[in-house]
Amino acid sequence: MKHPLLLLAVPFLAWAVTTSADPVSLQSTPPSSDQAKHIQMLVDKAADLVNAKGKEAFSEFRKRGSEWFSGDTYLFAYAPDGTVVLNPAFPAREGHAYHGEKDKKGKAFHDEIMATAQKKGSGWVDYWLPKPGQTEPSQKWSYVKAVKAEGVAVIGAGFFPQ
Repeated sequence: MKHPLLLLAVPFLAWAVTTSADPVSLQSTPPSSDQAKHIQMLVDKAADLVNAKGKEAFSEFRKRGSEWFSGDTYLFAYAPDGTVVLNPAFPAREGHAYHGEKDKKGKAFHDEIMATAQKKGSGWVDYWLPKPGQTEPSQKWSYVKAVKAEGVAVIGAGFFPQ
């Protein structure tokens, strides 16, 4: 007769092996790295600027090589109806709403970005998108914050932790 604990252990080990992955890619709590702190500071500063200047601040946010748009870091913003109003890295996305668009894990991340800002005022949202120049999705974290400027409801920025 086989030992009863062994009968339980084997299926568990098989599950653990098939579901294991790099711990960074499974991070489910908001990041606390220096990069994350920088993103949060950037978004907080940008939110203050948007609350003071409205969409006029966007011209500063679009300047490549500035503190707002450098390397893979850039600000993005949504209107109250979820329409993208700022995305200097992918300007073709501006003027379009992406309600219900899902990442590779099935998360409607645009909707979650809006909900996080509206319900909490600010916070981190993770989702899966390809890194620039790649096709395979990687985990991305974005810090988003509600703003109160005409035509703008949310400002955010994100990074890939790996």
